[in-house]
Amino acid sequence: MIAILSPSKTLDSNPKSAHTFTIPGFTTEIKTLVNILKKKNIDELMQLMNLSRKLAGLNDQRYKSFDLDFNTENSSSTIFTFKGELYLGLKADKFSEQDLDYAQKHLMILSGLYGVLRPLDLMHEYRLEMGTKLKNNKGKNLYTFWGDKITRVLNQNLEETNSEFLINLASNEYFRSINTKMLKAKILQMHFLDEKDGKRRFISFNAKKARGLMAAFMIKNRCTSPEQLKEFNEEGYFYDMVNSDDKTLTFIKY
Repeated sequence: MIAILSPSKTLDSNPKSAHTFTIPGFTTEIKTLVNILKKKNIDELMQLMNLSRKLAGLNDQRYKSFDLDFNTENSSSTIFTFKGELYLGLKADKFSEQDLDYAQKHLMILSGLYGVLRPLDLMHEYRLEMGTKLKNNKGKNLYTFWGDKITRVLNQNLEETNSEFLINLASNEYFRSINTKMLKAKILQMHFLDEKDGKRRFISFNAKKARGLMAAFMIKNRCTSPEQLKEFNEEGYFYDMVNSDDKTLTFIKY
């Protein structure tokens, strides 16, 4: 099985480096998007991405200095660069070299700019969420820009790893970039809830972190079936059989 993750807005300015690295696959598409963004001024970036002037200025600099010659001097490994709640749960800095090798084949990070990133792909710091309404030669947003390309990469990875399941640990915004009718796998959704005083709630911060915890559990235990995922019990979560089925696994934190 493989799992898909969302990227995070928060980035580590001094990430750990992996001993080995790979290059993102969609270099032509990345160049196209970067060239569009380079032409935007700071005010336009503020409006496009709903950013403060300071963040818009930072991303203006990022895109104007963007170099498609990825190397360890100008970019860093994806899995160590993202720093949001999901990646706090993933704790990739605790992975062994064997874990990283396994993750490279079984974790795929969806991205508005890069399309799909593998954990050891080098990336530049950026901001471009998948839901951004960036006009391009394919249409009015990034969903039309990427079309079925992301799905084709996932299908290739599913075939190479002989995987039957795709584990969705991504947000709805990023999951929408997949053509589920074209996908050659059974999709397994994951729900993480908190229970207090007999009431169950979805708490965004906790759920994001739990997605990272689940991804790490899957990697470290080399999970290949939903039955193995049901054993997940990190940080107080337990499998909820009553509210789960063959398409959704639900976990409760008491």
